[in-house]
Amino acid sequence: MKSFRIVSGFVFIWAIFLAAPLAMAQDPIHKMGRGVVNVLTSWIEIPKQLHLGSQEDNPVTGIAMGVCRGVALTVLRIGVGAYEAVTFPVAYPRGYVSPYEQMSLPDYAWE
Repeated sequence: MKSFRIVSGFVFIWAIFLAAPLAMAQDPIHKMGRGVVNVLTSWIEIPKQLHLGSQEDNPVTGIAMGVCRGVALTVLRIGVGAYEAVTFPVAYPRGYVSPYEQMSLPDYAWE
């Protein structure tokens, strides 16, 4: 009976360690950290998009569009970052990497 308990305990612990990484796409700390970082550094999108817009064929319209795009992405990063920071205990479904992946954006503004 004692050996059955030991074997059962090892099987139970092994099952927990095997199933834990499969249960969620990312750990909650990574999700919360990315959310907080994106809220705090969302302003980087404005100068980044301004610079990218100035490298287009027509720099004047590129800069204007860069400012508009930068403001829109700043608001987007603040919203999604706040959502991630608040809902960090709730796991994403398996196979789901990041909410930014669907928008074709990098996880952080400086990437």
